[in-house]
Amino acid sequence: MSSAGAWSFSRMKAFETCPKQYYHVNVLKQFPFQETEATRYGTEFHKACEEYIRDDKPLPPQFSFMQPTMELLAAMPGEKHCELKMGLTADLEACGFFDKNVWFRGIVDLLIIDGDKARVVDYKTGKNAKYADVGQLQLMALSVFKHFPQVKKVKGALLFTIANDIVKQDYAVTDEGVLWKPWVMKYAALEKAHDTNVWNPRPSGLCRKYCPVVECAHNGS
Repeated sequence: MSSAGAWSFSRMKAFETCPKQYYHVNVLKQFPFQETEATRYGTEFHKACEEYIRDDKPLPPQFSFMQPTMELLAAMPGEKHCELKMGLTADLEACGFFDKNVWFRGIVDLLIIDGDKARVVDYKTGKNAKYADVGQLQLMALSVFKHFPQVKKVKGALLFTIANDIVKQDYAVTDEGVLWKPWVMKYAALEKAHDTNVWNPRPSGLCRKYCPVVECAHNGS
């Protein structure tokens, strides 16, 4: 296994946002995750959607605004998987989420397999879809192609529940090579940082308000 270990979309995005912050948070683990009101809301929302689709359990009152959308998703034809954990090896082969040789990990909120086609839905509880990142959809589609080799096409959707917006992307298995290339390059950069132990800061408008690494010269706290 590489010195960088297994990665996910969120870990890669954190590294790209600021390698120094990634080092302190994900490598040294100096700042354990702390639940906030926003993250708690997101967790409860995802659970409610999962139980509605999987168990036909009514949505809690605070999420009743999603009833029409969830009814549409539940009515779609195909085999449904909720909060499905998928792993891939460095050779881009399907494996278990916790296998020793796992290289990439991803969790799809809702996967619907219908013959050689699939739908990937990711629920977003953010208030704005303006800066939506479809990278997560790409990785989920690529994982689906490996775990369900009968699937040739994937329709992906980032469903912004609060913003009442949706971002769609379609993927074909024939595009795997093109889609994987930038992610392999991103991982190589992460691996190099681990091997050289060089974690350069990447200052941005997020430094002061959101970064816990107060020792960084760019933090300003």
